[in-house]
Amino acid sequence: MHSKWFGYGLILALVGVIAPFEVFAHGVDDNTRAFLEQKIGVQFFPFVYIGAKHMITGYDHLLFLVGVIFLYRSQDVFLYVTMFTLGHSTTLLLGVLSDIQVNAYLIDAIIGLSVVYKGFDNLGGFKRCFNWQPNTQWAVLIFGLFHGFGLATKLQEFDLPEAGLLTNLLAFNLGVELGQFAALGFILIVITAWRKWPSFQHFSTVTNTLLMSAGLILMGYQLTGYAIN
Repeated sequence: MHSKWFGYGLILALVGVIAPFEVFAHGVDDNTRAFLEQKIGVQFFPFVYIGAKHMITGYDHLLFLVGVIFLYRSQDVFLYVTMFTLGHSTTLLLGVLSDIQVNAYLIDAIIGLSVVYKGFDNLGGFKRCFNWQPNTQWAVLIFGLFHGFGLATKLQEFDLPEAGLLTNLLAFNLGVELGQFAALGFILIVITAWRKWPSFQHFSTVTNTLLMSAGLILMGYQLTGYAIN
């Protein structure tokens, strides 16, 4: 009985995360925007804070990472998170410093696809439907590259001062990593505890189905934005 309510509680928490789609696509409030555009020179700790805040409120990134760690042992998590970090750090820095322009709607649609992919993978869909299993490490790395471009496209919207830009970007990326590990630490604790309950197998199916649904909604939202803009 307790395991049943534990599972329902976790699913409701996930629904609470995926509900406000219209505000989770890398949103930056007006105060943060003003700070980014007006401050000149190195602003290390403020950029660390902004990066951490951005990751913790970046539900699309967190949904993908929930999918990545959902069915893996704790000792495997470090490897996959490292691959994801390598991917998004590379394209975040490269995208901003080299001014690589990509369409934000299409990038966010691909990020939504990454959530769909991971939920489908966790459900064993590739094995059942195609008798083939993608390499998880490469998939996490490749999708990490797109997640990094998602972060870069938001920063490219601002008129960032050149003075101290590289240091500030490194600080922002450090903040992203700190926010990521803080969020994942909590998620990993919850999932690790949940594995001990008999309900885990049943509710893992429901949760990964919700992940796929969330990713599809995000894809539709972003592709609609691309079509009308």
